[in-house]
Amino acid sequence: MKKTIAALLSVVFVLVTAACEKETAPSESVGITEPSYSTDITGLEVTFFNVGKADAMLLLSENSAVIIDCGERGDSKQIVNYLKERGRDTVDYLILTHYDKDHVGGAAKVINSLDVKNILGPDHNQQSEEVDRYIVAMNAKNITPQLVTEDISFTLDGMEITVDAPDKRNYGVNDDNDFSLVTKVVHGDNTLIFAGDAMEQRLDEVMDIGDCDLLKVPYHGRKIANLGDFLDTVTPEYAIVCTSKEEFAGNVQKQLSKRNITYYSTCFNGRITAVSDGKSLTITSEKVV
Repeated sequence: MKKTIAALLSVVFVLVTAACEKETAPSESVGITEPSYSTDITGLEVTFFNVGKADAMLLLSENSAVIIDCGERGDSKQIVNYLKERGRDTVDYLILTHYDKDHVGGAAKVINSLDVKNILGPDHNQQSEEVDRYIVAMNAKNITPQLVTEDISFTLDGMEITVDAPDKRNYGVNDDNDFSLVTKVVHGDNTLIFAGDAMEQRLDEVMDIGDCDLLKVPYHGRKIANLGDFLDTVTPEYAIVCTSKEEFAGNVQKQLSKRNITYYSTCFNGRITAVSDGKSLTITSEKVV
């Protein structure tokens, strides 16, 4: 049903509004907490790396690692170094929500530097230098990605993971964001949703995804017409925005605030960590504002 990157594989493989204004924008950090890099992990630890207007997230459990997006070229150095500091060199799943450079740009380094077991991505043809480098890296490691054309679910070390595939093969002009895979992770009583860069049409498709405790806000906190409807549907307690100060729309901040959703952004808070013990979620960040 969907466009394919098979042709590309065969050849090589052979935000919109206010400049990060808050109604009461933070003027300075109150304190900075140095991250602790213990190699011992119980439960689920999710790290949202501070890579500007880009997505780079790492899910770590006692025995498994999942990466969702890799930021731009050079950003993935943070992910690789962090994993190695935690005594890890294996990635069970690399999930690329879509192939824009601020999501796939660092994928080549991740693949070249770590033992990546499985790669999931949308079945969508998008050509760029970053995609070429990603495919060359897979070729060198003899990895064949799984192109997600239907929703898939699997269990990994206490996580129940569902990857929601886009329903359409064409979303219109400049449609790449709406091909975003949307990932739902259930860990005990906690549910986390990672919405990629899903925009209006794609959000309509996942309105029935269910409630969550934590939402990775789509499209770097830029204004989306039906974002309010989506927030009302998934009712998160916490929201994380991976963005730059220039991209984080004041409109989106107001929508989160009026729903009493506690939100963090990498542009204000730096690196953000969410820890699930299966019962509750604890959020910490490098900067407190």
